[in-house]
Amino acid sequence: MSNASLFPDEFQPVPSGGSAAAPSAHAPLPERLRPRKLDEVVGQRHLLGEGMPLRVALESGRPHSMILWGPPGVGKTTLARLMTQHFDAQFIAISAVLGGVKDIREAVERAQAAAGQGRRTIVFVDEVHRFNKAQQDAFLPHVESGLFSFIGATTENPSFEVNSALLSRATVHVLKALDEQDMRELLARGSAALGAPPMTDTAALRMIGYADGDARRLLNTLETVAQLTPAGTAQIDEALLERTLGEQLRRYDKGGDQFYDVISALHKSVRGSNPDAALYWLVRMLDGGVDARYITRRLIRMASEDIGNADPRALRLCLDAAETYERLGSPEGELTLAQAVVYLAIAPKSNAVYNAYNQVRALIKQDNSRPVPVHLRNAPTRLMKELGYGKAYRYAHDFPGAYVAGEQYLPDGLEDQRFYEPVPRGLELKIGARLNELRQLDAEARGAGGEQAGDTED
Repeated sequence: MSNASLFPDEFQPVPSGGSAAAPSAHAPLPERLRPRKLDEVVGQRHLLGEGMPLRVALESGRPHSMILWGPPGVGKTTLARLMTQHFDAQFIAISAVLGGVKDIREAVERAQAAAGQGRRTIVFVDEVHRFNKAQQDAFLPHVESGLFSFIGATTENPSFEVNSALLSRATVHVLKALDEQDMRELLARGSAALGAPPMTDTAALRMIGYADGDARRLLNTLETVAQLTPAGTAQIDEALLERTLGEQLRRYDKGGDQFYDVISALHKSVRGSNPDAALYWLVRMLDGGVDARYITRRLIRMASEDIGNADPRALRLCLDAAETYERLGSPEGELTLAQAVVYLAIAPKSNAVYNAYNQVRALIKQDNSRPVPVHLRNAPTRLMKELGYGKAYRYAHDFPGAYVAGEQYLPDGLEDQRFYEPVPRGLELKIGARLNELRQLDAEARGAGGEQAGDTED
């Protein structure tokens, strides 16, 4: 959910000079506690500490275009407003979801008017990852000309979601979820503002875990709990939280950057042969509501990419897990996914097929279309036979070991090219030994001129 949908008043201009106007006493707690100056900001020390990028930018007196990327409730909009206040600039907010080209044109006119009075303008774009092409085309020239500085806020990875032209004109600052120390400080501020009863340490930890690094969620939850706490309550404990919060919810963005971070962690844990970590990330995904069928597709991919022929049973086990899950559903079928994940993690690893496949793809993409050797061509017509198609082909089953030593199967110019190199693990130990035997036979046959008896036609 965007900040705008929670706090419409934050889209109002910030008064020039001094601090922003104090919010109404009836405003939600997060808005009442919104920092009015930089030193009141909780968290983001890597950006706001002494000598850190955003503090340096503020102290320089020269605003620059930037994108603030981070999870919900970490202060993106607050920082934009504080910077506007610090630079005594006009603040114009545009929602990339609700706004259109008309809103951008109006912002340009206001910026031009402000520039005529010698005043800067900062245009804040909420959910900038949703800027469409028409909006960007109308926006970019004025960022380039310096008419206004642009600050975008996004929960999505801007390298995937933001137009490259816009991205190249802005500095990306990564905001982090608030840690336990930050959240405790916010709880203390919020409790004081509400006059709420003291909170036990276990209750505080439970609420901090519930908020999952989101300051807005923490303060909204605290306000709800305080309102539902019976008069005369001596302290807020875990039992009271259970009654007021219900089942704990966890933030898990099923379509955003965090989604891909967690699936990446699962894949890398499997690749790293750590079954405990692999199980942890699997359950995190299931607990967050990820479609288990998506997970099974990724497991099948892992079986081929990272295990391959070192243990071909891994692929079959993943297919069985997918089929079993389809029959059982959740939660019964989830155990089959756990079984598959553990097996993948402990199986011998080989990316030999993955590497060979990628090498062939790269070669074919940049190479010309090499003709099929004449002896390998099909000859369904008389003309093709007269042209010699397939004439010199040697039928492997007519030879000892069903192998034609020295035969050429790759196109001319690639006869000695090797792509697949088995690793010395699992079944590929035996595959590698077999390949070495066959390659030795090839070398001997070619050294002897490659003459073989027993030619037959296709």
